[in-house]
Amino acid sequence: MNTSDRPPTPPPPRAGGPRRDSLADRTGYDEGFLGPVVPLPLPARTSVETVLLPYTHFTVVFRPDRRLAASTAVCIEGEQLLDDVPREDAWEFDPRLPEEQQAGGDVYRNNSLDRGHLVRRLDPVWGPAAVAGQANTDTFYYTNAAPQSDVFNQGKQLWQGLENYLLEHATEFDRRMTVLTGPVLQDSDPPYRGVQVPLRFWKVVAFMQDGALAATAYVLDQSPDLSRDAERALAGAKAGAPPPLGPFRTYQVPVSDVAEVTELEFGPLPDVDLMPPTRAPEDRWRRLESYDDIAMQS
Repeated sequence: MNTSDRPPTPPPPRAGGPRRDSLADRTGYDEGFLGPVVPLPLPARTSVETVLLPYTHFTVVFRPDRRLAASTAVCIEGEQLLDDVPREDAWEFDPRLPEEQQAGGDVYRNNSLDRGHLVRRLDPVWGPAAVAGQANTDTFYYTNAAPQSDVFNQGKQLWQGLENYLLEHATEFDRRMTVLTGPVLQDSDPPYRGVQVPLRFWKVVAFMQDGALAATAYVLDQSPDLSRDAERALAGAKAGAPPPLGPFRTYQVPVSDVAEVTELEFGPLPDVDLMPPTRAPEDRWRRLESYDDIAMQS
């Protein structure tokens, strides 16, 4: 289809009103957004079934078997970000997938679980107002959510502000970034209301620094109790109740470690990591207490 033949972008829906959008015109994540190609994180094993769901400025790589995303990828144009697009909190099923394949409102109702945005609401909200509004709305599909503890602490605050910090970090950035995010999906994740609740989440950020591609990676851990193994801790959960998730802990980790625990492919990013895995084992996962703890030089 020629761009001139493409239907006009519809206006964002009214807050609280039903959406009547097939999403057929969404072009999704641009792998060449930074110049060098940063591919979508796809499963290394071809036996893992995924569905690619493009939205405005981002794409979700969805796992129907888990009813959650395997990964997401978003383009952020820092110079064009809009901070005055109202939040609507109207979550919807993606019409391109059967509803039973998505973790919908029943998973989050009357419990201590939040709908955790994978692509952060503010990240794709850039460009002309109509496009930014559409991107904002697109982040509120259940395909872009995963269950997270409703505990808000320093670890979660660090996680939610990472993109802002990295965008503002240095003048060498051209204020363009791609952010890859997702849950660590493991067979041992505790079941709850027809889904398995991930205990960890990952984020890999790619950008240009001094004219070259660079990347950093992070893990958010909501395991219930690190003083004993998660299986024993979760064994104490009450039947029908959400798993006893703990406070969030945020780590900077090697990109290669994220690739290993997720079994996803990250293209060139492990080779341009600013925190390479040559560090001693005790320093490989660096617990972040503040943004000053982030390693930005290899």
